[in-house]
Amino acid sequence: MPNRREFLNTLMRGGILAALGLISGSVILRSRDKNACSGGFACSSCGKSQSCSLPAALAAGQMVWQLDPSKCIQCGRCATNCVMTPSAVKCTHAYAMCGYCDLCGGYLKPGTKTLDTAAEHQLCPTNALKRKFIEDPFFEYTVEEELCIGCGKCVKGCSAFGNGSLQLQVRHDRCKNCNECSIARNCPSQAFTRVPANKPSLLKSFGKEPLEEAGRKGVRNA
Repeated sequence: MPNRREFLNTLMRGGILAALGLISGSVILRSRDKNACSGGFACSSCGKSQSCSLPAALAAGQMVWQLDPSKCIQCGRCATNCVMTPSAVKCTHAYAMCGYCDLCGGYLKPGTKTLDTAAEHQLCPTNALKRKFIEDPFFEYTVEEELCIGCGKCVKGCSAFGNGSLQLQVRHDRCKNCNECSIARNCPSQAFTRVPANKPSLLKSFGKEPLEEAGRKGVRNA
């Protein structure tokens, strides 16, 4: 039988090990909750009302909101109805489709005779679409997403007078992935839908090649 001193030493060691176990478990749980519920996607794995991060959503096979450009009518509600300010919907430029036009319907106002970068000639109300000379007669157009409000004016112009390389897409690094998207609820063409988080883009087809593939090769933003 152990004596009194040995018994107390054993009891103390057991208490210390139990305390360390509780602390380690608490740290692990907090870390898991932080990774699983830090924003962006409805969390089903941890049972909490917060949202999951994109990596967690990908791992859990979550669904996210996306806009179908083939149904979009550029009504302007993406800019005004999103819970984010500015909107999580941004203009995306699919360079694989772009004609690098001098007379760009997405950049210049209709009827503009002077093809330059003057503010009064630009269609974008926030100057988010940038024009850069490449070589005569080609120009490159890039989207500065921090300035883009998702109004769709450039997209409408590009679709009407170009080949539709400018398209609206939900940017998931900004989107809260609300249970009921406030834009989707008010979208007159029902262009918003749920898509798998591992394939978050939903773009128009480009010939026989899905534009999602073309986009990975040529969609760029400033």
